[in-house]
Amino acid sequence: MKTDDPIPMRLSAAGVLAVLMIDRVEDAVPVAEALLAGGVDAMELTLRTEAALPSLAAISVAVPEMLVGIGTIINPGQVSQVLDAGAAFGVAPGTNPEVIEAACAAGLPFAPGVMTPSDIERALPFGCEILKFFPAGSSGGLKHLKNIAAPYAHLGLEYIPLGGVSVDNMADYLEGDMVAAVGGSWLASREIIAAGNWTEITARAKAARAVADQCR
Repeated sequence: MKTDDPIPMRLSAAGVLAVLMIDRVEDAVPVAEALLAGGVDAMELTLRTEAALPSLAAISVAVPEMLVGIGTIINPGQVSQVLDAGAAFGVAPGTNPEVIEAACAAGLPFAPGVMTPSDIERALPFGCEILKFFPAGSSGGLKHLKNIAAPYAHLGLEYIPLGGVSVDNMADYLEGDMVAAVGGSWLASREIIAAGNWTEITARAKAARAVADQCR
């Protein structure tokens, strides 16, 4: 993804990306509606359950206001599956050149995961300007991100931290110019979705929206 492309610009405007693991397709639309009611209009469905792709299709039809992408794309064959399902963008936990190449060839806006300078340099030849910083918390958080991003600051790269991000620390990330948005599963955890607690999801989305709005 290029920083000035429509999808990353919308992610940046959103400031918050809900990262979800959905086990039942019937939960997809209610959780998307709950997030949207709280002001969060961007989400990533992880390819760790069989319900991810049909959930994407259901949300795209019933909640068109929601920007929906697919995460955990770890092999080239998944790129076509994700595109066929109608994903607006793709995300990976790591920097696999074969996956990035497949995404570029297919025209899928894509953000590979990075944690080291070497990861960043593997992504650069493909024109990737939006990168997923993962796992953010356990790798050193914002301090680590600033250190690995510094040599490439002149390139205008932007990052989406995931892993260990919460409503309590998201402001620290969003106040930096290099962070496009923050992402996390705390907005709608697997357990809360399974329980059908849509009110709690909306409340968490509202809290995150308020923090993001203060920082932007």
